[in-house]
Amino acid sequence: MNKTTRILTVDDSASMRALLLHALTSSGFEVAQADDGVAALEWLALNEVDVVITDINMPRLDGFGLIERLRAGDRHQDRPILVLTTESSDEKKQRARNAGATGWIVKPFDPEKLATAVRRVTH
Repeated sequence: MNKTTRILTVDDSASMRALLLHALTSSGFEVAQADDGVAALEWLALNEVDVVITDINMPRLDGFGLIERLRAGDRHQDRPILVLTTESSDEKKQRARNAGATGWIVKPFDPEKLATAVRRVTH
């Protein structure tokens, strides 16, 4: 039996978290959610996931800061991190890549493409 892929979504928008939860659970993934980078770090300190999907613009700790903090420790060094954001500038994409992001998805997202991206980075 295949292990269910576990995903942590990090977004300060409750409606976006609801959309992600629906799209990802419909594709057979197990989903946990955090509303900003600080909450994500606190959750990740106690839990394991296969993929992190994070927004960029959030209060307390933004997506860039979250990626940098996750990459700074050994535990999340190789964890795939997908950025899901309304931002699409090359400069922001480059900054996310430099911080250690694995991939970039622009909102509004296509649920099927999101599921495909998750599968691509986990297999």
